[in-house]
Amino acid sequence: MPTLEEMPADIRERLLAVQEKAGFIPNVFLVLAHRPDEFRAFMAYHDALMDKPGVLTKAEREMIVVATSNANQCQYCVVAHGAILRIRAKNPLIADQIAINYRKADITPRQKAMLDFAMKVAFEAYAVGDDDLATLAEHGFHKEDTWDIAAIAAFFGMSNRMANVTSMRPNDEFYTMGR
Repeated sequence: MPTLEEMPADIRERLLAVQEKAGFIPNVFLVLAHRPDEFRAFMAYHDALMDKPGVLTKAEREMIVVATSNANQCQYCVVAHGAILRIRAKNPLIADQIAINYRKADITPRQKAMLDFAMKVAFEAYAVGDDDLATLAEHGFHKEDTWDIAAIAAFFGMSNRMANVTSMRPNDEFYTMGR
């Protein structure tokens, strides 16, 4: 991993801003900064998916990450995004419930349908069809929401794989956040 001093100025500034807000720099940023152009592209797409306004709440977006990351056995993303989910949902239990078995979690039928679809995208995207889209529509999701669910599941599938390949470890701070 490059040191902060070795990073391009724009990346270093972003990491220092995160450190100022969170109190630490998440390891994912340090690992991805190894390749500055890819870091910038990754972060731009991450922000476009996760920080936008819309029908999906920020907590629901994190639910998708936690459920699919657990299924992909990505320790880093389950722990890190589980912390973010606890904070955004203002619920210290929800991330563990979703990571272990979202079907038994204390979530709404709408959120369960969202996660069912996200899991199908993550593991059987070839089988997604009109019935899946109709189910989402019955729960109030529109075409743009469906796109968001699919894009988050797909994007974090890539992220999960890179985190596993690099043996990325969650920062200790994530374990206690939002509890």
